[in-house]
Amino acid sequence: MVKASACGKLMLFGEHAVVYSRPCIVASVDQSMSVILKKRNDDKIILNAPEKNIENYSFPISESSKSHPKEVSFVLMAVSNFFDKYGVRSGLEIKTCSQFSDRFGLGSSSAVTVSAIKGLTELFGIKISKRDLFDLSYKTVIDIQKLGSGFDIASAVYGGVLYFFTGGRVIEPLKIKDLPLVIGYSGVKADTSTLIKKVAGKIKRNPLEINKIFNEIEKIVNLAGIEIEKRNWPKVGELMNLNQNLLKKLGVSTKELDNLIEAALKAGAYGAKLSGAGGGDCMIALADKRKQGQVKKAIEWAGGKVVEAKISTQGVVCIK
Repeated sequence: MVKASACGKLMLFGEHAVVYSRPCIVASVDQSMSVILKKRNDDKIILNAPEKNIENYSFPISESSKSHPKEVSFVLMAVSNFFDKYGVRSGLEIKTCSQFSDRFGLGSSSAVTVSAIKGLTELFGIKISKRDLFDLSYKTVIDIQKLGSGFDIASAVYGGVLYFFTGGRVIEPLKIKDLPLVIGYSGVKADTSTLIKKVAGKIKRNPLEINKIFNEIEKIVNLAGIEIEKRNWPKVGELMNLNQNLLKKLGVSTKELDNLIEAALKAGAYGAKLSGAGGGDCMIALADKRKQGQVKKAIEWAGGKVVEAKISTQGVVCIK
């Protein structure tokens, strides 16, 4: 039996632009998704995912690449891709366990994909580099979603705070172990694929304007990487606010997110912005530790839910 765990993520800078050959900055958080794997002596795959209300979902190995319920699609595509790449076959018992709700948008799909593939390599005695783990996990997510930059996969594989370029062309750890962040959930579950398609439609209609926004976001990302390593929080907060204004121009923020962001800023945060695709999910605020209590209260008074999570430097891990 093998257990593999990978952390969720928060996008700090560069949402949407990263899908179009620009960089972003992403951070792992100390909320993890785990996959427990055990070989069987027959040709069945049996999956339990309590957090998805999936119990004893069973099928023969020959159907591992076929269509499955959305709730289990990432794990089962990971199994199928692993079998195809390494030429192995075995019945499996699989169980997923999560420390966080997938409604928060912390990257549960990517974390479970990375955990599944890492666990399978350990179970079958196959050595895999972080780069190869990223590539196979990224392929798996693209097979399901058709779109995506891979930043959340990189975060699950490597951990820490990363400067990331579309498709993993650059994956560079920043020299920082913690950030004074407050996370607020808007109460609305976002649909990442729908939002990516929405922005894609805007690019088709007005490529010059949208690419200008993306170029501005790229400048912010590059400056933010420098200032984060300096721990220059007032400047990082200022850059967060600039990034948020550009995301509003893209049309991916919401009234709920805007209310939480405004409340955090009024309570003394250095900066605040949505985190991820927008359309709901979470916002983040950067605040001096002495002011974090009042920022949290302000977010709750504005209708948000504070998510207790901290930056994690740990990438995917495996216990046999």
